[in-house]
Amino acid sequence: MSDARPREPGAGGSGLADHRRAGSEPVPTVVVTVSDTRTLETDRGGRLAAELLQGAGHPVLERRIVPDQPEAIVGALDAALARSETRAVIFTGGTGVAPRDVTPESVEPRLERLVPGFGELFRMLSFQEIGSAALLSRALAGLVRGRVVFVLPGSTGAVRLALERLVLPELGHLAAEAVKRR
Repeated sequence: MSDARPREPGAGGSGLADHRRAGSEPVPTVVVTVSDTRTLETDRGGRLAAELLQGAGHPVLERRIVPDQPEAIVGALDAALARSETRAVIFTGGTGVAPRDVTPESVEPRLERLVPGFGELFRMLSFQEIGSAALLSRALAGLVRGRVVFVLPGSTGAVRLALERLVLPELGHLAAEAVKRR
């Protein structure tokens, strides 16, 4: 009879142990909030993302607000990627289905590789918290130019869920893998 229990980290080889070690490296990150109404002072989602990143030992290089306009969103991504120290970019806001929500379609064409499991898991975890409204989220993640990019809803609940359950546990490993692809 086989043992179907999950292995402990590091059991049966070094793969998972290496994964955990990579996850402990600081990942300098830029946080961009997409909103026509928020300011740095009123942007609770972006502020929470920055606080959670810093609390986990990941330096926040910049926090900025851009309007819900494709050219502004792409410009913010390009500016973040132009910084040599940037290893991750987190967008908050503009992921719903309203006409002004254009963050996913602005960012996704720039990604060289999608990480579809992020959006799938985010929506599954959101469903457990908020029910069927989770299907309205178009959260996504991917890799571009050796960096990791996340696109998250802007609410504090969504930011907390995404960072605590998905982003922070995997950020170091994703950033290490993204550099390998460069």
